[in-house]
Amino acid sequence: MAKLYFYYASMNAGKSTTLLQADFNYRERGMRTMLFTAAIDDRFAARTITSRIGLAMPAIAFDGATDIGACVAEENDRAKVDCVLVDEAQFLTPEQVAQLAWVCDVVGIPVLAYGLRTDFQGALFPGSARLLAVADSLVEIKSVCLCGRKATMNARIGADGRAASEGAQTEIGGNDRYVALCRRHFAEALAGTLVLARD
Repeated sequence: MAKLYFYYASMNAGKSTTLLQADFNYRERGMRTMLFTAAIDDRFAARTITSRIGLAMPAIAFDGATDIGACVAEENDRAKVDCVLVDEAQFLTPEQVAQLAWVCDVVGIPVLAYGLRTDFQGALFPGSARLLAVADSLVEIKSVCLCGRKATMNARIGADGRAASEGAQTEIGGNDRYVALCRRHFAEALAGTLVLARD
């Protein structure tokens, strides 16, 4: 039975690198994959999954209106798809998560979704919340805080080098805008007792 996997982590944990390695493993064995990434995140190149270590692969860009289930089913009708991989899964809508579950349960294709669990305020993204609720397997990818402990939170850095506590949930950025922190240092950053320099 095909399963829905959610690989979650804080920023800079290697989610895209892990996804691209999984994709390579399938393709090396002669299997076909479909890659999806959020259209909103075009920091490196549009319609491309790019890791910070330089790996990249073309992908289908999705936004809130994309019917991922129909897209996968149509491609699978043309030629068998062995795995679906989704980067930036936090930007999925709850309906799209249901479509991915349908891809597993009805079409019979495993889905590997990779994304952030929480935003810069420590709140769940809607896509991540739904994945945490319905995925068959939850896998945490570890990242490291500046103190050496496990980083689980994502602080957004303002122009003054302090953690932002207000703003839109989605604001695209990398190391220039976000830093992964443990819960203790995240709380200190939000309280203003820990200043985070911007690169």
